[in-house]
Amino acid sequence: MFKKILIANRGEIACRVIKTARRMGIATVAVYSDADRNAMHVEMADEAVHIGPPPANQSYLMADRIIEACKQTGAQGVHPGYGFLSERASFCEALEKEGIIFIGPKVKAIEAMGDKITSKKIAAEAGVSTVPGHMGLIDDEAHAAKIASEIGYPVMIKASAGGGGKGMRIAWNDAEAREGFARSKSEAASSFGDDRIFIEKFVEEPRHIEIQLIADSHGNAIYLGERECSIQRRNQKVVEEAPSPFLDEATRKAMGEQSVALAKAVDYQSAGTVEFIVDKHRNFYFLEMNTRLQVEHPVTELITGVDLVEQMIRVAAGEALSFSQDDVTLTGWAVESRLYAEDPYRGFLPSIGRLTRYRPPREGAEGDITIRNDTGVSEGSEISMFYDPMIAKLCTHAPTRLEAVDAMADALDRFEVEGIGHNLPFLSALMQHPRWREGRLSTGFIAEEYPDGFGPVPPNAQVVERFAIAALLISHILGERNALISGARFSQTERRTHEEKVVRVAGHEIHGRIEDAGDGYRIKLDGRQAMQVGTDWMPGDKIALIAVDGDTQAIKVEPAQAGWRLRQLGVDVRVQVLSPRIAELARLMPEKKIADTSNLLLCPMPGLIVSIAVNEGDEVQEGQTLAIVEAMKMENVLKAERKGMVSRIPVKAGDSLAVDEVIMEFAK
Repeated sequence: MFKKILIANRGEIACRVIKTARRMGIATVAVYSDADRNAMHVEMADEAVHIGPPPANQSYLMADRIIEACKQTGAQGVHPGYGFLSERASFCEALEKEGIIFIGPKVKAIEAMGDKITSKKIAAEAGVSTVPGHMGLIDDEAHAAKIASEIGYPVMIKASAGGGGKGMRIAWNDAEAREGFARSKSEAASSFGDDRIFIEKFVEEPRHIEIQLIADSHGNAIYLGERECSIQRRNQKVVEEAPSPFLDEATRKAMGEQSVALAKAVDYQSAGTVEFIVDKHRNFYFLEMNTRLQVEHPVTELITGVDLVEQMIRVAAGEALSFSQDDVTLTGWAVESRLYAEDPYRGFLPSIGRLTRYRPPREGAEGDITIRNDTGVSEGSEISMFYDPMIAKLCTHAPTRLEAVDAMADALDRFEVEGIGHNLPFLSALMQHPRWREGRLSTGFIAEEYPDGFGPVPPNAQVVERFAIAALLISHILGERNALISGARFSQTERRTHEEKVVRVAGHEIHGRIEDAGDGYRIKLDGRQAMQVGTDWMPGDKIALIAVDGDTQAIKVEPAQAGWRLRQLGVDVRVQVLSPRIAELARLMPEKKIADTSNLLLCPMPGLIVSIAVNEGDEVQEGQTLAIVEAMKMENVLKAERKGMVSRIPVKAGDSLAVDEVIMEFAK
C-alpha cells in the first residue's frame, strides 16, 4: 500500500481524495496555483507544493511540475481526480517512466476510451449498443452540414476529446450544423488542445444514465448500479440520483453487463463510468466512457456503501477487489445537487467573487436521512474566474426517492451562501417541480420546463401563509427585545402585543395577531383558528426554523428596507409587518420604476470579449450574432433580440468586462 500520494487537482475533489487517504493512513500532498494558495485542499493536505500562476495551462495542466512535486515530496502515486490531467494518457506515461503510479486506468484504456471516435468503434466490437453517426474526421463547416443531413436531423456535434459540456452543440438544420461545428471546434481547441469533431444522431426525449464500474488488475470487473444524470443545462449535469427512477432490473442488468464487457475489452483497471443515452422505450446506446472518477460518484457511494476513491487506491496498489458482483446491493435512494457560482436569474451565467457567508447544512445521519456535502471552499474563499464554478455537491440519502428529494429540499433551504450569485434558488424550486418529483425526466428537462430561463418563483397560498407567520414571529420577537432597551418609548408591560398587524407579502395583505403561549406562540391569520407556533430564531440569525402545529421548516431571513427578505423553496420575496393605519397609507405609495436598458447590450457575466461581429452604424436583424464572450472556458454567443441600428461599441476583442458593462448601444 502507498505511504504517500499526491493529488493532482484542486477544490472539492482534492479534499474528497484527502479524506479517504487520511482514513487509510496514507499521507497526502496537495499542489496549488497562486490563486489557490489559501485553498481548503492546501490546508487539509500533509504537504503542499506550489506549481504556477492561476491559469490551469500554466499550473494544474503542467505535467512536468506535477512530476517534480512527486519527486520533491516522495509521493509514490498520483490521484488525478477529474478534469485537468485525469484522462491524459501522456501524463500517465510520463509518471510511469518516473516510477510513479497513476491511481487510475492504464494508458491503453485511457487512449482507447479518451477518443470518442475510437471508443465507439471498440464499444461496437464489444457488443455494446451504439448510436448511428459519423465517426470519421470532418473537413469543414460545409462537410459537417452534409454529414448531418445524411444522418438526419437533429444531430449532436461533439468534440472527440470533449467533456463537461464543452465542444458540444445540437443542430436542427444545416445553418445550425455549420455554426455548431465552428463553435465546437473552437471550444475544443481552447479547452482540450484537440479540435477533432464527430457527429451522431441526437436521440429525442433522451435520458442520460450511466453505469459505475470498478475493475482490478486480476481480471475482476463489476458494476455498481446506475446513476440518472438527465437534469442538465447546456450538457452540464446539475442534479444526479441513484438509482434511476426509470430503469427496471432487466435493463439495469443488460447495461451493466455491456459496460463490464467494454471494460474487459480494454483491460480496464480502476473506477470508470460508461455513459448511455436511453430512449423512452428503454433502448440504450453507448455515449462514452469516462476513464476517471465522476463528479457525481457520491450518490453511488451512498446507495452501495462502497468508497470508490479507496477502491481506486487499492486497485492501483495491486490489490484484488474484495467483493464480487453478487455482493453489490443497492440500498435506498440518493440525490446530488451541484451548487454552482452562477446566477439563475441571468441565464445561469457564471458569477465570481468572495463567499462572504458559507454555512452548509449539518452533515451526518439523523434517523433514516443522511446528508453529505463535498466541498473545497469555506467562508471567505474566493470563486475564481480561472476554474470551474462549482461550490459544493450536496447529497441526501433516504429509504425512498421522494424522501431523499424532500430531504434535499430541506437541506437546500438550510444552506447559506452569500457574496456571489448562485443556483440555490433554482435547485430549491426544482425539488418542488411536479415532473421532477414524478421522475418524468429527459436531458431536455430544463430547456423544456424553463424555456424563457429561470425567474422568481411565485409563492403559492401555503408559502404565503408560512411567510406571514414567519414575519409576524420575527416582528414580535424584535419588538419584545426592543422594549427591553433602557429608555425605550414604551415599556414591556405597556406594549400592545395583541394588536392586529397587516402582513404584506407577494401582493397579498394578511391580517394577523400573535401572542405568547408559554413554550411558543399562538398566531391567528385573517380571523381563522389559532395555530401553535414555535421557533428558535433570535435577532441576527440568517435562518429561522419555524414549527407550525409540529411541522418544522427552514426559512432564510435577511433584513430589507422596511421589512425582511424571506426565502424558501426557490421563493424569494420582501415582507412587511405594518399597523393597519400604516398599511392603509402604504397602498398609496407609488412604485419605483426600473431603469430602461432595452437599447443596450450588456455583458451578462464577467468574461473576455472573443469577437465583435458588427460595426458601429450597422443595421442588425433579430437573431443575428453580435458578439462572443468567453467565461469559464465556455464561449457564449450574444444575439440581437430584435432589429436595430448599432450606434456605439465602446469595447473591442480581447477586453475583459465585468457583469453589466456595456458591449454596444443601439439607436432608440
